[in-house]
Amino acid sequence: MPELPEVETTCRGISPFTLGYSIESIIIRQPKLRWPVNPELGAILSGQTIINVKRRAKYLLLQMPIGDLMIHLGMSGSLSIVEEQTVGKHDHLDICLSNGKIIRFNDPRRFGSVIFNQQGDSHPLLIKLGIEPLTDEFDGNYLHHQAIGKNTPIKSFIMNNHIVVGVGNIYAQESLFLSGIHPKRAAGKVSLVRMKHLVQIIKQVLAEAIEAGGSSLKDFTGADGKPGYFQQKLHVYGRQTKNCLKCHKPLKQVVISQRSTVYCAQCQR
Repeated sequence: MPELPEVETTCRGISPFTLGYSIESIIIRQPKLRWPVNPELGAILSGQTIINVKRRAKYLLLQMPIGDLMIHLGMSGSLSIVEEQTVGKHDHLDICLSNGKIIRFNDPRRFGSVIFNQQGDSHPLLIKLGIEPLTDEFDGNYLHHQAIGKNTPIKSFIMNNHIVVGVGNIYAQESLFLSGIHPKRAAGKVSLVRMKHLVQIIKQVLAEAIEAGGSSLKDFTGADGKPGYFQQKLHVYGRQTKNCLKCHKPLKQVVISQRSTVYCAQCQR
């Protein structure tokens, strides 16, 4: 599933080709996504200029004077910039721009969504989201305060989008390993000092993943069609049959909140 670095990579990839250009038409080939695509979307947005492209959590927002086109990549979706009209089986929607470019939405599993949003941050899908992990607002004091009295495993806690957005399964596992924190440790029992270190590591891991173009596991590729390479740096995710890169002891695997989790019992406490 595309996580925050993959979505941020897509955001940065499409921005140079979209900012300042207007939407000429929208071609909807398959409206049955996670939520049905509004058949009037093209009529509503035709002639609208894209004035900003941003990310909020895992949502891409194409911002226009009358509202935002809010795109979620779901489990297997991707956006690409193309010029040709030739389409593939899972190319469900095209946003045709005044510069001749096309923003093409491809989604084999159809769990993604394309929604016109005139409510801004008060939209029901956005209003309850937590803070962004790469902002100054996200720091150790904040995370420690949110964790007071919580018996939730720290891995589930940092993956809670009501607390902080975008720390998905891959990056939560990597951050906890590099922080030396056991993924099942109760969030409320992580000290302020360790929580500050964890926040620094989360920011570092996400920034490195964005720089590497994300982690291309299975379906995801960036807006240029190229894969991300952060998976080459993974310490624990997907390495359950291998040894720890630090202590060389066998890694362990456990299920936390219905998500497979790999960790090192020697290095993480």
